[in-house]
Amino acid sequence: MRKNKLKKIFAGGKAVINGWLQIPNSFSAEVMAHQGWDSLTIDMQHGVIDYPNALQMLQSVSTTEVVPLARVNWNEPGQIMKILDAGSYGVICPMVSNKTQAENFVKACLYPPKGYRSYGPIRGLLYGGSDYGKYANDEILKFAMIETKEAIENLDSIMSTPGLNGIYIGPADLSLAIGEEPSFDKPEGDKVYDTIMKILDHAKKNKIIAGIHNMKAEYAQKMIKKGFQFVTVGSDQRFMSGGAKEAINKFKNIKHVVYNRCRRGQWQIRHAWSQNGLLLHSD
Repeated sequence: MRKNKLKKIFAGGKAVINGWLQIPNSFSAEVMAHQGWDSLTIDMQHGVIDYPNALQMLQSVSTTEVVPLARVNWNEPGQIMKILDAGSYGVICPMVSNKTQAENFVKACLYPPKGYRSYGPIRGLLYGGSDYGKYANDEILKFAMIETKEAIENLDSIMSTPGLNGIYIGPADLSLAIGEEPSFDKPEGDKVYDTIMKILDHAKKNKIIAGIHNMKAEYAQKMIKKGFQFVTVGSDQRFMSGGAKEAINKFKNIKHVVYNRCRRGQWQIRHAWSQNGLLLHSD
């Protein structure tokens, strides 16, 4: 079976740089896959992506050495098994709040006797290899999201779940869970930041991988230095909107030459300043 390269990175004590896909398009997924990420996660929870989209995106990512992952929209066995059958090499599961939920999630990812995943890896066999069924339990990654008040109260019981590879922090939902405004890249001393560090400490104690979603690369680098081994930076739609906005902003507040026809039929050069898309004329 094809080895999961992320497990080798983790074993070497290094961090995985993960990209995030929310646009339901195979070409945009392919473009992202050619940018050098260690892994790409297809977001089926908050992205505008359904199963047929995800399948095509997995095929696109598979044209590269990038490891394909998926975040499902809920801790629902059928959906978890189906995306694994499609060739995802790991699952991020949202809203895991206690040990029972963590155990149910892990077991949905594992074939018997360790779990109750149904056998039928229709595309997993193509991507993983003909011996997929024999080794899938060893290669598939399982991340439980810590983002609820109940989860914060059950950190050790969740993290000690057999077969769970790591936890993944969603800072926005975590913020809401402790009564704060939803946002990312929290500064030191912030209540949410302190909670994130608490979760990280428990992950280290339980010897599992800690992951976190970040908006900026600089903040992700800071989290790596703190001990996170799985960091997501931005998303495809944020990179697209950010790049477009940066380009448009370069056209604001620049001087244009405007040609106005005089009454005598000659052309007169006038200057105008462009500000927020409006021409403010000056002779």
